[in-house]
Amino acid sequence: MLEEVERWLTRRSWSSGDRPLNRLTDARAADPRVTSVSVVLPALNEEATVGAIVATIRRELMEKVRLVDELVVIDSGSTDSTAAVARAAGARVVHRDAILPRIPALPGKGEVLWRSLLVTSGEIVCFVDADLKDFSADFVSGTVGPLLTDPAVQFVKAMYDRPLGDSAGQGGRVTELVARPLLNLHWPQLAGFVQPLGGEYAVRRSLLERLPFPVGYGVELGLLVDALHTVGLDALGQVDVGVRRHRHQDGQALGRMAAAIYRTAQLRLSRGHLVRPALTQFERGEDGFVPRTHAVDTEERPPMREIAEYAERHAA
Repeated sequence: MLEEVERWLTRRSWSSGDRPLNRLTDARAADPRVTSVSVVLPALNEEATVGAIVATIRRELMEKVRLVDELVVIDSGSTDSTAAVARAAGARVVHRDAILPRIPALPGKGEVLWRSLLVTSGEIVCFVDADLKDFSADFVSGTVGPLLTDPAVQFVKAMYDRPLGDSAGQGGRVTELVARPLLNLHWPQLAGFVQPLGGEYAVRRSLLERLPFPVGYGVELGLLVDALHTVGLDALGQVDVGVRRHRHQDGQALGRMAAAIYRTAQLRLSRGHLVRPALTQFERGEDGFVPRTHAVDTEERPPMREIAEYAERHAA
């Protein structure tokens, strides 16, 4: 590990308990420069978990204390009752296709996160995946905390244990097999991030609006790498929030995620001579193995500040 990263780990890695809620609310009350917080949940068919997450954030961080100003669920086309459950729990629900309708929406998590900037107003934006189980408000207060108390910090990722079933520490397979090797080999300054692909992180809007967004699973790696190049390592941090339990993908879905993440890295390493953006996997059929070829997410949305509607809204 680079000496720079070792120093960073001691300065920019915290625990959620390092900043109790009263310290964060006092910081907001005492300093007019401390700005508003929006929490965004991208959701696709998450009726089983989204309600409890929304209810916890609303109760713990909006009613008991005023830490979160805005709680928005972006529904990316659910066919279950995700939207109704989220709304009943207290979130504002916006359908992905209702945001920036002049640009047809593409499938993918990154697309939803990108569009969320147009329907939120907080100067700090906190993203939380909607499939978390046993959710704790620390995922929000922990990642938002450094941004509220240190003006030099601009991007904070959550770090946590990721159990796989009954096996401790066996989750995060794409992280260990794809993302971590890529980062260590090509962006060694980011080697200190425990969960580089984690979906829980808080970022200043002034940074987010300057970054391109890969539309699919590569969004977390893309944002992290681009943030490093935009604001530098010392503006990035991570906070230990304990344990993250969520719905796990099967092996083939993980393969598609891995391909999208590799492609995102590849685009950032070179804009020429790229491999064919497709992934062939195999499923056993009646007559043996059948190839299934999937497109790999290659689209990226431009920095939001280049979108006319966003510029007009913020000028107003």
